[in-house]
Order: sequence, then C-alpha cells, then structure tokens
Amino acid sequence: MIRDEIKAAQIAAMKAGDKDARGAIGLIQAAIKNRDIELRTGTAPADDDALVVEVLQKMVKQRRESIAMYEQGGRPELAAAEAAEVAVIERFLPRQMDEGETTAAIAAIKAEIGAEGMKDMGRLMAELKARHATTLDMSKASALVKAALS
Repeated sequence: MIRDEIKAAQIAAMKAGDKDARGAIGLIQAAIKNRDIELRTGTAPADDDALVVEVLQKMVKQRRESIAMYEQGGRPELAAAEAAEVAVIERFLPRQMDEGETTAAIAAIKAEIGAEGMKDMGRLMAELKARHATTLDMSKASALVKAALS
C-alpha cells in the first residue's frame, strides 16, 4: 500500500536528517488524514490506494500552479521549494500512462461503450476515470477524449 511506503519514507527521512523530505512527507500525511476525515461521513472507497493517489495528484497540481505563480512573481527561491516538494510527492505516485497508452485506452473504451460523438464524452470520461484514475492525468486525458470523439 502507498500509505505504508509513505510511512517508511518518513522514517527513512528522519533517520537521514533530510528535513526537506520529512517536511514534504508530513504534508502528504496531513492531506491524507484530512481526506480520511472528510470521508468519515460518506462511504469509504473500496481501494485505499486510489484515495491516496487522488490526494497526491491534487497536491502535485496545487504545487505546479504555485510554481507558475512564483515564477511570474519573480520568486525563484519559493518556486524551487515547491519543485522540491513535487519531486518528493511524485516518488509515491504510480507510473503515469503516456500519450500512446492513454489514446489506446480511450479507443478501447470508446469501442466498448459505442461512443460516437461529443454527447458521449461524459460517459467515456466516467469509464476512463473508473478504470485508470490512478495512472492517468484526467486533465490531459480530457483533450485526448475530445480529439477522439471529434
């Protein structure tokens, strides 16, 4: 499980005296804990790794947006700190599908559900997310789905 990898990495960072990694891993654990608390009122997900990956992907997205804003604002030291956190977070994410693999998955699902036009985009995206959410950047996949349905 990814949670176990994160805990082990935190212990290793503490033993190695790596304050940057320890801080980033602490943020990861806090975000996961917050998500767990949010889900207490609802139903628990069947796949814990999917939940953790969702939290990690959200954290990476937030930091990439921050990096862009810091670079526009002329604060390269803050952008570098965010980039270091992104590197730590990405260690725990599963390998993401490349464009070719994503296109193949979209084509397979499109043929399976009989999607023909843009009106089927919602169904296709929902099925794509259900099958490949942990290994796929949905924002990039959206553009590929639009191209496949056009």
